[in-house]
Amino acid sequence: MDQTLYLILLLIALCSVSECVQRRYHFINEEKTWTEAQRICRENYTDLATVDNMNDMDELKRIVKDEHNNLYIWIGLKKTGNNKWQWSSGEPALYLNWTTGQPEDNDEMCAIMRNGEWHDVSCGESLTFICSSSNNMSTGLVFVNEKKNWRDAQSFCRQNKTELVSVRNEDENQQVQKFINDNTHRSTNDVWIGLFRDSWEWSDQSNSSFRNWDTGEPNNGVDFENSATFRSNPQGQWLDDSVNEERTFMCHEDKLILINETLTWTEALRYCRQNYTDLVLVYSAETQRRVMNVVKRASTEAVWLGLRHSRILDIWYWVSGETVCYKNWASGNGTDEDCQGTGRSGAVQTGGDQRWISLPEDRKLNFICSRY
Repeated sequence: MDQTLYLILLLIALCSVSECVQRRYHFINEEKTWTEAQRICRENYTDLATVDNMNDMDELKRIVKDEHNNLYIWIGLKKTGNNKWQWSSGEPALYLNWTTGQPEDNDEMCAIMRNGEWHDVSCGESLTFICSSSNNMSTGLVFVNEKKNWRDAQSFCRQNKTELVSVRNEDENQQVQKFINDNTHRSTNDVWIGLFRDSWEWSDQSNSSFRNWDTGEPNNGVDFENSATFRSNPQGQWLDDSVNEERTFMCHEDKLILINETLTWTEALRYCRQNYTDLVLVYSAETQRRVMNVVKRASTEAVWLGLRHSRILDIWYWVSGETVCYKNWASGNGTDEDCQGTGRSGAVQTGGDQRWISLPEDRKLNFICSRY
């Protein structure tokens, strides 16, 4: 077989590969206050557990279900004084399309789309809504012609393995509004989207906005309930609780670790393989979001990824041997003209919207290793 053809076949992308585990959870069967639990997790793992999606939530329930039923278990969510808008899916809200005068500084904490523009309204309103089953706007939208409040709409989507729709740019905004018009025949119809605001944040500073509150929670009951627990039952829903209560708790150990040394790409690859597993591989938008959390602490303008360019085959590939399926290139990167001269590798920017860029391999940067 021709050697070039053999290499092309060898590097063909396994784009159907399932998302790799991004963190490991550890149940600690000792009762501690929230602050004590946070300290123990940080000393022995990474932090109190962060939960990004229902898959993570299912893993937490799986870990404790057999031996520990109906416990209240600390996770890393805590209340602050800063309300911010976020997507139900856990994605940060980088694009916003409010109508004039919105959002107002009031108790209207959920968002609707009306004529392609967004309004904040009370989460208790009963409205139709859109679930999203994938990142593909043309095939992944489901219009639900039942009126529910925002949290019930969220629960309905999740019970059907979907999520209230996220609208991440102008193009998606137009697609969602067209979808509303096609399904309601009324361009003025108010429809829930997955945008909400709250003042809760994760102990590890993750930007995940995923929430799984029980009905009526958080209710800020007695004794300043500023931290979150989940109940170890089949539903696994969350409650706010006093930090002074003593509970068992869940820690997590991140797959990704930022190395604040400055090395060339080849040196970084060798370091990760000698001390951990490999340079980080970014197979999906979810992994990219976790990379974005990690690079906040970097001291260089970009951070090496396990991404390299083959000048012979003129393709970008991961050091695992897979070509690039998920892409997050900044404008002008990842193209043929970037691959002349010295060998080039992929890095992620530490500022702005943290896109990938192509850099000479001899540049010295921080880098991200995978623990497992």
